[in-house]
Amino acid sequence: MRLVVDLNRCQGYAQCAFLAPDVFEMHGEEALLYNPDADKAQRDAVLRAAAACPVQAILVDAVDGADAEATAGAQGASHAR
Repeated sequence: MRLVVDLNRCQGYAQCAFLAPDVFEMHGEEALLYNPDADKAQRDAVLRAAAACPVQAILVDAVDGADAEATAGAQGASHAR
């Protein structure tokens, strides 16, 4: 799994650092540090963090088979509505 944070959009709410502290860390009051190549063990925490971001600044890229299937399933469900 690979992730990207749009640091221009990020407002430093720190929800990601609270939900996935092994991947996201606040440096000071506004600067976010993160691991763009989070390991699979952090997958659920990263997905929760991305969903909780108030400004939707976190993008998660599915690069392995399980992530790709989960992403495809979620996209199919959203198109079915």
